[in-house]
Amino acid sequence: MIMIRPLLVSALALSAALAGCAVGPDFHRPDVGLPAAFSESSAATASAAIDRNWWKLFSDEALNRLVDRALADNANLQAAVARIEQADAVLREAGSALFPQVDLGAGASRSKISSVAGTPLPSTADPIRNNFQVGLSTAFELDFWGKLRRASEAARAQALATRHAHDTVALTLVSQVTNTYLNLRSLDAQIAVSRQTLASREEALGIVRSRASSGLASDLDIQQSTSAVSGMRAQIADLERQRAIAEHQLGVLTGDLEMSIPASGVDSLPMPPLPPAGLPSALLDGRPDIMQAEAQLAAANAQIGVAKAQLFPSISLTGNFGSQSKELSDLFGSAATIWSFGLALDLPIFDAGKRVARVEQATAQQKQALANYVQSIRNGFSEVRDALTASEQYARSARALQEQTAAAERTLELARKRYQSGYSPYLEVLDAQRNANDARLGYLRSRQAQLSAAVSLYAALGGGWYGKPEGIEAPPR
Repeated sequence: MIMIRPLLVSALALSAALAGCAVGPDFHRPDVGLPAAFSESSAATASAAIDRNWWKLFSDEALNRLVDRALADNANLQAAVARIEQADAVLREAGSALFPQVDLGAGASRSKISSVAGTPLPSTADPIRNNFQVGLSTAFELDFWGKLRRASEAARAQALATRHAHDTVALTLVSQVTNTYLNLRSLDAQIAVSRQTLASREEALGIVRSRASSGLASDLDIQQSTSAVSGMRAQIADLERQRAIAEHQLGVLTGDLEMSIPASGVDSLPMPPLPPAGLPSALLDGRPDIMQAEAQLAAANAQIGVAKAQLFPSISLTGNFGSQSKELSDLFGSAATIWSFGLALDLPIFDAGKRVARVEQATAQQKQALANYVQSIRNGFSEVRDALTASEQYARSARALQEQTAAAERTLELARKRYQSGYSPYLEVLDAQRNANDARLGYLRSRQAQLSAAVSLYAALGGGWYGKPEGIEAPPR
């Protein structure tokens, strides 16, 4: 025992001295080379900051309740939470390898030795023997080359990636709920406009029939007006079908399959503030999918160290301490004490390139993760630019369609007066009615598209922006 202590102390001291040494590359965030700012940012005045609860900018309590319900009861989000729990457990398992494993063992046996096989037993020897044993055993791999620490580093990065994946699912979920709700509100407004048009056409049909009975209109006018009324009823039925599907989709997203949302309109929704001019591309650092890709890159980078460490010798310490006796009453006496200490060395000599191939595999996986990270950033940059462009163009389109709607309604009024005065055929009224209806619906759809573009912008920026375009610091990694 006295001779073994210096060996144990030396091994532990060497392990401590090399604790900071780990083979494999250290992780550094790669430079993708993005422009400093989005050139498409609007020059309009914007609020200083927008927090993560960006959907509340629409000032709609029904939408707020839907989002809260979805975040609390969506199955996809619950699955993402479970994946976080799994990754945390994997991290704890990887971290446990850095500490010795201690096991308690106990056993008892009773055996009889043959008296006619081999060397005969002395006449005084008892052929029946008992064996009682209890002891502690431990095994500990000295992490000279950082294999265990790199494995823990990879598990930690993967655990972080699962949290960012959860945030990505949550952001996507909120975007889906918001877009679906805005679409439902738009359909409500379109149904209301269509019903007003239907009432106007039914009124016009009554006027045409009255004029026909007086000989001022023909049967052709009656059939044309009847066709217009039937067409509008079919349009309303199709819009109501679309609304029901949107309502059902909200039920799936929120977990409330019997959801019923009262009818309302999209015109009352306020437009959210526009982003400030010179929106910095550094805001992409807050996108959860990009942070997830970066964490996965860090994990793949650490796995290279794990693979490289396997090229070097593996040194392990083993030890046992306990008691052994043929009588249970003597098991814990000083004479029954047993112990052992061992130092094992596993040095790879020849494996036909298996370990080198593992390093090459890990390196290739790191390159894939790097390419995915770069592509995630480029996709995010493109999505923000697309959303900024869409927000601006849909705003222009909505203004133009609003002017078109006003002109179409004036045209319809004039066409009715001309028909009633006998200056034009009823076909001119039908054309004016159709143009006015199409213009109203077009404006509402453009308004809804404008709101959806704002939702896309929030999602592309990872859930909002935070003012202070200059001097934004990337989150710590």
